[in-house]
Amino acid sequence: MPFEYQFPDPRTADADGLLAAGGDLSIESLVTAYSRGIFPWYDSHSPILWWSPDPRLVLFPSRFNMSDSLKQRIRSEKYVVRADTKFEDVINHCAEIRRKGQRGTWITDEMKNAYINLHHEGLAHSFETYYNGELAGGLYGVSLGKAFFGESMFHLKTDASKIAMAALVKWSVDHDFHFIDAQQSTAHLKSMGAEEIRRAKFLKLLEGAIKFPTLKGRWKI
Repeated sequence: MPFEYQFPDPRTADADGLLAAGGDLSIESLVTAYSRGIFPWYDSHSPILWWSPDPRLVLFPSRFNMSDSLKQRIRSEKYVVRADTKFEDVINHCAEIRRKGQRGTWITDEMKNAYINLHHEGLAHSFETYYNGELAGGLYGVSLGKAFFGESMFHLKTDASKIAMAALVKWSVDHDFHFIDAQQSTAHLKSMGAEEIRRAKFLKLLEGAIKFPTLKGRWKI
């Protein structure tokens, strides 16, 4: 039986959320993993590692916290947001970010290719912020049913990634998405309204969300 059908029960993950090691990043494996609340996260020095943390960081679209400064930037109309126009550029920028406490990047070439393949299948999407016609920030993730699984974001100008997040939230509200999965807790995402929930609750929410048809293909905003 192919690896993608052999993931352990996510409830058996260790205290840090690590569930399994090995396998592949095929479209089938990734879709199966995400539909079960599991995602890959590893670096070039390790095998593919699969995670299902407890608690889980989730942003419910209706609870998005938009600061006054962010509202002002959006109202200024100096920024333009598009979706699915430069997915590869977004993931490349995300891979180039050097984050405090991390050795290298977890977005390896293998990971890039896997998510680009998902994008070509209409299952991975990017939201891009442009300033004076140049890419200034953005984010990317995976969508199944009424759930969006955020993977990474970047900015080259202040608040450019937050503007992309605001566009994702609006899309999620307009299309009745149940939640945006932010995976692991960060102060940055919490400041925008993301909250920690128990894995058991997350898995139940996910079970309900993936019963709906997936909005495949290129998204337009």
